Amino acid sequence: MALAGTVLDAAVHNNADWCDAMCSAHGLRTERDSAAWSSRSRAPTFYPDAVTLRPGVSAAHVLDRIDTAPGGSVKDSFADLDLSTAGFRILFEAQWIALASAPADLAEPWEAIRDPGRLPEWERAWADGEEPSDLFRPELPARSDVELIATRRNGQIAAGAVLNRSATVVGLSNLFSATGDLDRTWAGAIAAAAAHHPGLPIVGYERGEGLAAALRHGFRTIGPLRVWARTD
Repeated sequence: MALAGTVLDAAVHNNADWCDAMCSAHGLRTERDSAAWSSRSRAPTFYPDAVTLRPGVSAAHVLDRIDTAPGGSVKDSFADLDLSTAGFRILFEAQWIALASAPADLAEPWEAIRDPGRLPEWERAWADGEEPSDLFRPELPARSDVELIATRRNGQIAAGAVLNRSATVVGLSNLFSATGDLDRTWAGAIAAAAAHHPGLPIVGYERGEGLAAALRHGFRTIGPLRVWARTD
């Protein structure tokens, strides 16, 4: 369907925008053309060194843009690359998801973390109590297109997520729940995204329990993706 393709393209580019924001916060230089987004220096932990932006991109075009030594990774946004001959393996597979609209009906307040001094608390909750690793840098909450959001219960951050806005969609990622209540967290994060960015479709990608929860809350799958990693 043409509509699904349009939303899928927007989701892919939105995710590349978020990867770019994360790399920029770490002082890394990135490149982007119609085929791919990439960083020649190793991207931060959990983030790919390249993201394909359209179907049919050649493996050579992607690999020429990145450090292919062990530790490298590529987000194959349309699940149509074969990087096995270059020593990469499929790390995981997932589904792009989209929600056309949602009510901004907040059952509990969600806030955007704008004070860099509060960032370690948010990251500690995101990391399930582990000490902050400086993955989420102070430059992120200062950006107008990025929001690290959270809700509190009994004075503590109980759940959170990242929103990143592009021209036509808002991305929802890094969702976490300190209480393990995924459905409550998804409902709250969706409502917060709708409240903060009214009228914009919400996009992202998920797998496993996260995907099942997203589908229960109205998201639909719009295409597969793979992440390849060089681990040897």
